Amino acid sequence: MRQFDGKRLLLATHNKGKLEEIDNLLKDYPVSVVSAADFGLVEPEETESSFIGNARIKAHFAAKATGLPALADDSGICVDALGGAPGVYTADWAETPSGRDFNMAMERLWREVDALAAPEPRLAQFRCTLVLAWPDGHDEVFEGVMPGQLVWPMRGSQGHGYDPMFQPQGYTQTFGEMDRWEKNKISHRADAFRKLIAGCFT
Repeated sequence: MRQFDGKRLLLATHNKGKLEEIDNLLKDYPVSVVSAADFGLVEPEETESSFIGNARIKAHFAAKATGLPALADDSGICVDALGGAPGVYTADWAETPSGRDFNMAMERLWREVDALAAPEPRLAQFRCTLVLAWPDGHDEVFEGVMPGQLVWPMRGSQGHGYDPMFQPQGYTQTFGEMDRWEKNKISHRADAFRKLIAGCFT
């Protein structure tokens, strides 16, 4: 496995919250984190049908465009009763002509599970795939999972996306009820990130 030995890491995202989260996760390492937005990069079209495929598109695009090692993630919620949907289409379910509406997406998700009369607990997992790519085309892949179940009605106003309807395994609160930084310690992204640190930074 290739070690990261650079001074700067490009995060292939325009999401400020994600940049803050990953910058915090790397605070103990001598690396500065910059974002795709800092370089004015466009976001490449995500044309793959898997988390790893889309993360690879974003990471390699950013690494080649800037000459820096680039880290990208693709993540989503996978519901057992729906055969893993919405999966890579997690954000797409929230798309409207005026922007993303995750309340609408959560209502659709619960409605579709309800239509199947899926038994309780309605199991689901948040999944995250991280790809660290170098300008020479090499990459390393790390996958993280947070198992849990769907709850309805949604609870909490913290977090983002589907967090208010997801109760992680072993907890009584939803991600939407948890403090943001507490959630970040146990999340699917944190799971993948621990594997990235162990593989490439230690």
